[in-house]
Amino acid sequence: MLILSNIRRLYDGASSEKSSVHENVDLCIQGERIKSLGPHDPQAKSGTDVTVVDASKWTVTPGLIDCHSHVTITNLGVKALDEVNAPTGLAMVEKVLYRTLVDGGVTTARDIGGATDAIKRLVNDGVFIGPRLKIAICMLSTTGGHADFRGPDRCHASITKLWPEGPGRPSSVVDGPWECRKRVREIAACGADLIKLCTSPGVASPSDKLEHQDFSAEEIRAICLEADARGLKVAAHAHSAAGIQLAIENGVNDIQHMSFMDERLVEMAYARDCTVTPTSWVISTLHEDAGLSDFVRDKAKRVAEVHANAVDFARQGGLRILAGTDAVLAPMHGKNWMEICYLIRDGLDPLRAWYGATGLAANEIGQGDSGVLAAGKRADFLVSEQDVISDPNKFSGGGLLEVVKDGTGYRGAIAELPQRTFADTVTKVLG
Repeated sequence: MLILSNIRRLYDGASSEKSSVHENVDLCIQGERIKSLGPHDPQAKSGTDVTVVDASKWTVTPGLIDCHSHVTITNLGVKALDEVNAPTGLAMVEKVLYRTLVDGGVTTARDIGGATDAIKRLVNDGVFIGPRLKIAICMLSTTGGHADFRGPDRCHASITKLWPEGPGRPSSVVDGPWECRKRVREIAACGADLIKLCTSPGVASPSDKLEHQDFSAEEIRAICLEADARGLKVAAHAHSAAGIQLAIENGVNDIQHMSFMDERLVEMAYARDCTVTPTSWVISTLHEDAGLSDFVRDKAKRVAEVHANAVDFARQGGLRILAGTDAVLAPMHGKNWMEICYLIRDGLDPLRAWYGATGLAANEIGQGDSGVLAAGKRADFLVSEQDVISDPNKFSGGGLLEVVKDGTGYRGAIAELPQRTFADTVTKVLG
């Protein structure tokens, strides 16, 4: 058993209340699980079965849960999409997975489009180093919608460069209620943990306009009914007011981006028990990417101008707010805590933002054995040398000391912990 002794400050992830912040406590780890969390015991001694580590200068939080991840996107340009779709693309994915866990502090990620069950298994089997995954596999949209990246110069026979269909991943482009039902069945059979669809056009997609509609109400309802029949929740990409309303009215569980959400839509979402995942960081910065087309940058500027208001409406209306990065630009991978910073900038209390990236997120994505530092939970936690609970910006500049997933450290900063490196991965693969 390992005891992190006399931790200076600890956030347990169980709530957004001050009662979830503790000082001078001991966190006891046994194998892959947390044995106990309690007041500091100065009598605890190292021995044959117990190792005590002085944590009096450290801040400890649960490992982050990214509720809107894309581990198969390294950037939005054609070259980057071609690279990840090439035979060597898995190497690019492993780089993203590694940075997301080891640099970004994410121990669980809900990949909202792109990752397949094969990628999930590579992590679970220890071949890849990365966060455990919950996967949507596809991001369903209509022809010409957000998942259709063929652009205006399309050829009838061409395949969208964004997550083209292949083993374990059906096409994301689908039309008509019955075809939508069939596609949900296919995605479920491929091992999906949730279904993702687009109820409004997107920002990064090359030809759809924000004010237009993607799926019809009949198509959305078909997707949600089919998902519910298989015990799967549905998350919707939804920027426009019309798209948000369509999602709420037709059975979607989680509204993502929600740029044009207003008080009326918040009330509707609250009545239907919907969560929201604002993705504040990417929306605030995407328009600054010089590599995007003028058409895409214009859309990005438009959503950036209104998005903070939408987050504030959601906060005031009491919606459950989840933290998700939507990391589609290269500099975002490995800095996933920035979403907490931007949620705070958009008006959330720091603990409410933290809760959306830990305990609340764990429950909403179906990973209830993580996200909270309590007896019996997975030993997923972050160790920092600064007070990142009050100011998560302090993660940058070397504030993150150690990342622990299932009781194993990945940064080598706490020698008393079991450690995992790339060399261990080679041993795992080759024996």
